[in-house]
Amino acid sequence: MTSRLPAFYIPHGGGPCFFMDWPGDPHMWDRMAEFLRKLPHHVGARPKAIVVISGHWTEDRFTVMTGEQPPLLYDYHGFPPHTYELTYPAAGSPELAQRIVALLEVAGIEAGTDAQRGYDHGVFIPFKLIYPDADIPVVQLSMKIGYDPEEHLAAGRALQPLRDEGVLIVGSGMSFHNMRGFSTAFHDASQRFDHWLDAAISAPVTQRETLLRQWQAAPDAKLTQPYPDHLLPLMVAAGAAGSDSGHKLYEDAVMNVVVSGWAFGELADTD
Repeated sequence: MTSRLPAFYIPHGGGPCFFMDWPGDPHMWDRMAEFLRKLPHHVGARPKAIVVISGHWTEDRFTVMTGEQPPLLYDYHGFPPHTYELTYPAAGSPELAQRIVALLEVAGIEAGTDAQRGYDHGVFIPFKLIYPDADIPVVQLSMKIGYDPEEHLAAGRALQPLRDEGVLIVGSGMSFHNMRGFSTAFHDASQRFDHWLDAAISAPVTQRETLLRQWQAAPDAKLTQPYPDHLLPLMVAAGAAGSDSGHKLYEDAVMNVVVSGWAFGELADTD
């Protein structure tokens, strides 16, 4: 039987930031890129497949990609021409997609499928660093309109068995995501929210889920996440964690604000 894989909530940066010369500071994203490249060492065993919940896909119900060879969605704007030629030819997995639908429906959660959807940049940009060979099947799961924390925690709980089946579950977003707030004026607010989020994630599971449901009451929540699309992937990862503990793996000041990443469960390499 395959050992249980951890689950993660990772930052995916700004657009294609890791694959271009960033204006003003060419080393802005170096530490985040290093963190993403090291993720396989924390995972340990090679996953049979990967499920990603990205901050860039929302539907009226939880929806799963079923395509065998998903295309890429270059859903960023104003970047250098070569960034619209990036590739990540990972296969999909219709079988895993149907397994996800079945798990959600058994839990009483309505689920749909999409055979045409491609990987958005919340998937292919970080995974070009995490598993650059693109030789592990990837299935993307949408968020649900309304961004109800409990609905996303419940979806994650439904998917928890996948971790015992060799499937890696990753929430991909940004713990700070205010497009008007990447400035020194928001640094302290981002730090206060980050401290709260870390305490919530590190809490025992019953407390953790209660706190995450109430994230909008956290210090400076509205300043750091005015629109919660980049935070809700965390809820799915936390739900999939079950009773496993959560802890921070990465923290950095990026574009003047604090951005972090977390893991749930036992890691193969904690260095």
